[in-house]
Order: sequence, then C-alpha cells, then structure tokens
Amino acid sequence: MYDPDGVLVAEALAPLATRSNEFGHIEHDPEELLASLHRAIDDGCSKAVAAGHRVLAAGLATQRSSMVCWNRVTGEALSPVISWQDRRNAQWLKQLEPRAEWIRHHTGLVLTPHYGASKMRWCLDHLPQVRAAGGRRELAMGPLSSFVLFRLLIERPFVADPACASRTQLWNPAAHDWSPQLLELFGIDAGFLPRSVTSRYAYGTLDTPAGRVPLSVATGDQSAVPFAFGPLDPGTIYLNAGTGAFVQLALRDHLPSALRVLASVVWSDAVSVYYMLEGTVNGAGSALDWFAEREGVPLNATLASVDAHSDRLEPPLFLNGVSGLGSPFWVSSFESRFIGEGSREERLVAVLESIVFLIRVNVDAVNPHRVPLWRVLLTGGLSANDRFCRAVASLVGLPVFRSREHEATARGLACLLAGQPPEWATSAAGDTIEPEIDEGLARRFTAWRAAMEAALAAGKSG
Repeated sequence: MYDPDGVLVAEALAPLATRSNEFGHIEHDPEELLASLHRAIDDGCSKAVAAGHRVLAAGLATQRSSMVCWNRVTGEALSPVISWQDRRNAQWLKQLEPRAEWIRHHTGLVLTPHYGASKMRWCLDHLPQVRAAGGRRELAMGPLSSFVLFRLLIERPFVADPACASRTQLWNPAAHDWSPQLLELFGIDAGFLPRSVTSRYAYGTLDTPAGRVPLSVATGDQSAVPFAFGPLDPGTIYLNAGTGAFVQLALRDHLPSALRVLASVVWSDAVSVYYMLEGTVNGAGSALDWFAEREGVPLNATLASVDAHSDRLEPPLFLNGVSGLGSPFWVSSFESRFIGEGSREERLVAVLESIVFLIRVNVDAVNPHRVPLWRVLLTGGLSANDRFCRAVASLVGLPVFRSREHEATARGLACLLAGQPPEWATSAAGDTIEPEIDEGLARRFTAWRAAMEAALAAGKSG
C-alpha cells in the first residue's frame, strides 16, 4: 500500500502454490487463490489502519494470459486457473496456423497456446461441468482478473479490462472489444465472455477491515510495471525480469505494427490509450529454477557462489527453451540445450547469460525504427543479481536503473490509482549500473546468436 506521494506504508504477502502434472499442465486452485487474496487484503488493510492511514482506493493486477471458467449464478469455479505458462492445447491450435498472420494482424499477438483462447477451447472440449454450464447459459469464462473481480467485489461485476482481455486472443485492440471473427474461429460464444471496459472504471466495492473501498483500476501485472516510476517515457526500455522477462516500449494513441513482438493496450481511460510493443522471454527465473531442479542444487546459494567467482568462469552457451521460446522466435516447443562443456557454476552462468541474450534480441525487436533510448528501467526478482544487471547494461549498451523495490507491479498499480502524478518517480529508490565493455560477453552473444539460428533452421528442415 502506498500514500499519494508513492511511499510504501504497508504490505502483505500470501503465497500461492502452482500445480503441475505429468501432462505439462500448469495451474492454480481458484479457491486457494481467492483465499490468498483475502488474507493479503485483510492483513494489508489492518496494517495500514494500525499505522493511522485511511484506505482510499484499491486496484487489481493479475497475470494477463491466465484464465478460468466459473458459474455466473453461483460464482463457483468450474475449471482450475490455467496459467499463462500452460500449453495444454498446443496440438489443437496447430489447425489454425494457416490463419496465424490474420490473427496477428487483428490481435497484435502471435498464435500461441500461452494465450487464453485455446485454453477456453480446451475447457469446453474436456470439462463436462463447463459444457453443462454452457448449455444452461450459466457459463462465464475469461481472464483471471474477471473471475477475481466477480468473486471479490460486492457488486459481482462481469467485466474485463483491456490489458487482460487482449491476452485471450479474442479481443481486437483497434475496436477495443471482442472480435466476432475470432470468436467464431475459436468456437467461443460471446455470451460466455465478460463485457469490455476501460482500465480505469468503477468496477465495484471491496469489503475490507478498513471499511468498504472502491476498486477503480484493473490491469495486468506486466501492464502495471512500467508505471511504477511515474508516467510512461518513450525513451525508456521497461524490463521486468521475474519468472519470465518482459521487454516493453511505450507508444501513445496509435496501435503499432509489430512483426516479431507483441502489440497491445497497456492502459486506457476516458482521455487516452497507451500501447506497448512487448518482447517476451518465457525462460527467465523459470529457467534458473529449471537448472536448480535439474542439478539438485539450492538456487540462491549457487547464484551467490557464481557472483563471488564470476571473473574466473568461462561458461558454455545455453539455448533457452524453458517454457517455450518466446519472441522474436516464437517456437512453443524448443529443446533447451548446452553447447560446450563447463562446471556446474559455469553452466549456471550460461543459463543466466541466455536470459540476457534473449533480452538483447528483444530490445532490438521492439525498437525496429531505432527510436533514441536513454535507459533501461529494471524491476523484478532478477534485478537483485549483480551479474545479471551488469550483463544487461553491457549488452544493451544503456544505463540500467535498478529499483530497490523488486515488486514493481503493486507500485505501478498505485501510481495508476493516484492518477499518474509526475512526482511519483521522485520517491523511487534504486541505483544505476552504467554500461561497461565486456568482450567475453559480446563474443559469447555472437556465438549464441549463430547457434540459435542454426538450431532453428535445423528444426524447420527436420
């Protein structure tokens, strides 16, 4: 929780478990998710009140591509929360590949099972309770944010904000509404989907220990991050590096064309619309977790050891397909592999550097016209790693401002609630890493890029 000047006054955390199975499904329990939200709301509001603060407004930021089905009458969840990382309907989606360019043109998104539409189709095809609710016209399906708003707010609204609606791949950002053509293509009934509204909207009322609080902003987690440091700046690369890494560049009032990255609405209100060009690295923190599990080592301790001896390590290359290869390559099933030998510590450095290499190619992809850039604004859990930050600054060739608040989503959401005051940035604490020449890193990046191109070419010919 933040005061109007952007100063953190209270916080509360309620962890949520992620479930996975032998089929590669990645999901969350809907009731457990709601319970964690209630705990965080109650704890945070109680702390704020105890500190002498009034809670004036609330907002919601969720994973954009996660989705859920529920009963519009009872509110009961009819499916798990299917994570954005989940690719369970990839095989079904292949039949739409001849329409991939048309879909990209109408949505700003590439055709991939990470988005909500194919997940909704899977629920209709495989979950009897979803089909039964659809037959009774009681079915609701859509972004996770819509489910949370429906269940948390007194008014039970059935609405969707643009940042999350767009990641269903059923929403047309030019029309700011569901696309009849896309609904027909995926076989989704428009009556099952929430009504599209703006990012700032009178969504409803939260019942909290601080009293009833209006919720007036809903958006995606990555959509909130760029606002953590005040109004958007067209000369800044916004980089949030957590489970995945997201490279964003802001544009106002016109929908950009993007061939290899994503274009989507990041914010809309009654006055203006902001769009983002966005590059996606699926395997960021998740790739480090993959390595720790593969090697059977504690990640944090191993990273600390790597930082302490980084100058003496000569890492191999790592072609990083953890959770699928994102932009600008877009290969949902890509086999991760090491090229070259090395110690455990050197292999870990290779995984860390692969994240930086993917970030670099995405910085190039989101800025095809070479708009003058002056900084990278870095947030997320990986910003705590000094080697990672130095490598980003060196390879991108820009100063990296690293926030001391690694969790930027909540701060960005608070800025939006406050009306994006220009002075918001002055309360941001952090440090700047200046770019330094690293010839070894540059050499490995050139070799990595050649190896990636060769692997992709071999995959196509095979």
